[in-house]
Amino acid sequence: MGIQTYTYITMPLTLEQYADFLDSNETPWPAAPAPERPKAKPHLIRMDDLKVVTWNIYGTLLAISTGELVFEHPDRFIRDLAFDKTVRQFNMWNFMSRKPGKPAEYMRQMYDKAMDEQRLAPSRKERYPEIHADRVWEAVLKKLLQKDYKFDTSFFGSLNEYSRKVAFFFHASQQGTAAEPGAGAALEFVRLCGLKQVLLADAQCFTMIQLDRALKAQIAINPMEPLFDASLQTLSFEKKSRKPSEKLFQSLLEKLEPLGIAPDQILHVGSRIEKDIAPARALGMRTALYAGDKESLQATPEQLKDPATRPDALVTDLKQIREIVVAPVSN
Repeated sequence: MGIQTYTYITMPLTLEQYADFLDSNETPWPAAPAPERPKAKPHLIRMDDLKVVTWNIYGTLLAISTGELVFEHPDRFIRDLAFDKTVRQFNMWNFMSRKPGKPAEYMRQMYDKAMDEQRLAPSRKERYPEIHADRVWEAVLKKLLQKDYKFDTSFFGSLNEYSRKVAFFFHASQQGTAAEPGAGAALEFVRLCGLKQVLLADAQCFTMIQLDRALKAQIAINPMEPLFDASLQTLSFEKKSRKPSEKLFQSLLEKLEPLGIAPDQILHVGSRIEKDIAPARALGMRTALYAGDKESLQATPEQLKDPATRPDALVTDLKQIREIVVAPVSN
């Protein structure tokens, strides 16, 4: 199996362009899951003094199989298929092993070792350090490069750019994604109310590409710039900390304080009590639990009753944000 070349490309593709390129070549992805609604009753209250709405991504704005992004799919067949597709897509097999066996199994061993190296790396006392998907694949690729593996830099870019594209391909091969029903309408409504919207979520280098592509299927405008305040964006791979660490939430509050925005003027929308609702409440933020997708919902009856973890509102359809958020009164 030879190394693929793309001689017609004069500049390396961006990650977004690479995703479009894969689609143009009809690369098959697993289907995004159709959300199954859990048995839940909405609890909707008006919050008149809000200035900011923050959103979790996976399982809240983005439907995804298993309910959240995973580094290895719990279904062995799906996981091995993703490894096998990645090995073949990027022509890795001849540089992995001369021993007989399945490419997916050898790649999994290399991948797991790279994952362990990240887990054991110093984390500056961060209790919940984020694992970076692109760095996992960069470590794998460095091992292959020692065995004379080559890739087309004119098409893929530098090693770290290539690593991001491999990470995108592998994760897209494991888990299908699509916008949750009503996500685009909910975001557009909050925008029209004049409130700031911020992504406050566990995410990877490719997450914004997935979200952008998913929202374009629901709303006509280019979704990212008018909907979200990029200067306030707070994502786990950028902060090197993942939920339920309060570091993500504290980082956003520090950005909003100079703007005169207090924690109780911020509404955080997420689908998990422990990772979204509890840390937001602990810092004084308002909260709404999204209980419209059985796959992503993580909430026990005890958590819903406990004042420390009970959300202020519970939505079973993202469009119910209309019953919570109102436009601020002009002075």
